[in-house]
Amino acid sequence: MFIFSSIHYFFKQQLLTKQAMKKSLLRQSMLHVMALSLLTSVPFTSFADNQAADNNTAPKFVAITAIVEHPALDNIRKGVEDELKDNGYIAGENLKLQFQSAQGSSANAAQIAKQFVASKPDVIVGIATPSSQALAATTKTIPIVFTGVTDPIAAKLTTSWQASKTNITGVSDAVSLDKQIDNMLKIKPSMKTVGYVYSPSEINSTIVLKELQTALAKRNLNIIAVPAQRTSDIPTAAKSLKGKVDLIYTATDNNVISAYESLVKVANESKIPLIATDPESTSRGAVAALGMSYYDLGRQSGKIVIRILKGEKPGDIPPEIGNIMRLIINTKAAERQGVVLSDEVLKSAAEVIEK
Repeated sequence: MFIFSSIHYFFKQQLLTKQAMKKSLLRQSMLHVMALSLLTSVPFTSFADNQAADNNTAPKFVAITAIVEHPALDNIRKGVEDELKDNGYIAGENLKLQFQSAQGSSANAAQIAKQFVASKPDVIVGIATPSSQALAATTKTIPIVFTGVTDPIAAKLTTSWQASKTNITGVSDAVSLDKQIDNMLKIKPSMKTVGYVYSPSEINSTIVLKELQTALAKRNLNIIAVPAQRTSDIPTAAKSLKGKVDLIYTATDNNVISAYESLVKVANESKIPLIATDPESTSRGAVAALGMSYYDLGRQSGKIVIRILKGEKPGDIPPEIGNIMRLIINTKAAERQGVVLSDEVLKSAAEVIEK
């Protein structure tokens, strides 16, 4: 009886132990399931939420390049940057802003374009034709906003003034040559021949030359054009016009504007009035300038950049033309270059400086 009871007790204990083990395993299984449930729901949901938040707050990236640095192009860049800032895009906070100048070199412009495209900004701004062309040749996907380009169609940046349906749009600084000629005649009523110093490698300048030849011919006026491939060639080119022209007209030629003081020196010595398209040239020695406010051109370009940052496609935005023109007169320069300005001219100026 004792042996039977012991055996019975032994098997009972074994049964209880197995039941306890089953319960323990069941609890462990339930804990594993709950842990897996937490891993697949809470952490991954949080990651997705964080990703969405990061996407919403990630800084925008705008890259800007100019063919060279001179007052007109510098003002365009400042206008773009100020427009971004005034609309809440603060560099170093929610905006990454990068700038590089090509220092007047087309080869540098091409290299900068490659660097910018590799860094994948949200928008690239090309200031002046050579830099904009370099960008257009480098990417067909990253949005490009050209600015300070006289003829974007001839520069093959766009095919028309309609929305391009490509990655390119922008703002032109084209001005009416008829208005320019009217201004020349107001400054120098006896004008018969216009001198034109230009860089033959700049498409903007060659286009202006052709259009100016046509516009002047319609009024029985003449033009003598002298190429200056390098900035060092400008004084010689200008001197060759002495005694042959009544004034010298300068367009937005980056080569000429970069060395404008050397042109002014010849104009002062030869008593040949300088008439410009770039308003900033008056503070450097031109008698008068009828042209775009390049700072406002930059602000106008900045508005397009912002539209793209907010989701619009550049190909849906038609290219624009700068909408603010100004006539600036420099009376001291007029004296140095032998010009007497009429009251009509002085009254019509948006600004008169003495420098």
